[in-house]
Amino acid sequence: MKIDELKRVCVVGAGLMGRQIALNAAHHGFAVRLWDASAEQVRAAERWTDEYIAGRIEKGRWTKEEAATARARLGFAANLAEAAAETDLAIEAVVEDLGVKRKVFAELDRLCPPRAIFATNSSTFVSSLVADATKRPAQVANLHYFNPAMVMEVVEVVQGPHTSAETASLLVEFAQRVGKRPILMKKEIEGFIANRLLRALGREATFLVDEGYASFEEVDLAAEKALGHPLGPFRLMDLTGIDLAFMIRSAIYASSGREEDRPPRCIEERYRAGHYGRKTGRGFYRYE
Repeated sequence: MKIDELKRVCVVGAGLMGRQIALNAAHHGFAVRLWDASAEQVRAAERWTDEYIAGRIEKGRWTKEEAATARARLGFAANLAEAAAETDLAIEAVVEDLGVKRKVFAELDRLCPPRAIFATNSSTFVSSLVADATKRPAQVANLHYFNPAMVMEVVEVVQGPHTSAETASLLVEFAQRVGKRPILMKKEIEGFIANRLLRALGREATFLVDEGYASFEEVDLAAEKALGHPLGPFRLMDLTGIDLAFMIRSAIYASSGREEDRPPRCIEERYRAGHYGRKTGRGFYRYE
């Protein structure tokens, strides 16, 4: 398949990332169907979409015509079969649970046309962990967006040992078509590039807090004002979700068994308390 033949996109998972990936693709000319196993999540994604578009118009970022065209391209499917029908590219953006992801890919393989490319937006799992759940492993790769996906420029395309060069090239071109700057990783490695760099910073930041060397506010102050980061590591975790941070670190620890990979206390305590960050109104910081 050539990039000009890629016209229909299916996004599975209507959470924070999936809804933004879907709207981003619709805004850049693709016909998109978004689906989630939770009907309430689909309704929430539709409400968010209309509010986001209204905000773009109000701020003068999008014209009314541009907004109406993007909204018309984005549909909210009642079931996965409807979302997958005639799709050229299916993007998985469900919870970071490997078992759930494998089930999604197996279902997509059953429902999508043979030509369809499959991509996982996972920030943790390489695509070789899900590719064998399909009969088309050469058409499976990572397509990792960053949060917020409507704004962040970079997308990581990760070519696994099973991924064909054609698939990797097509995903790079797709990323360019939706206004992103793609990085093509020619070999798989858990965490990819940006998150491995971020994890190294986060590991040191949580160590300093857990061991009582400094408060999380002071660590953020050092990162933001001494190193020039737009957000310190703890503000960033509040934005992306402490639940996601805990799940990712738990998956790494389960895989490696190394004590240094165990989720830090300051993250686990907040996860157990349900303080996930901005989405719950409280994380490391409080939000009104």
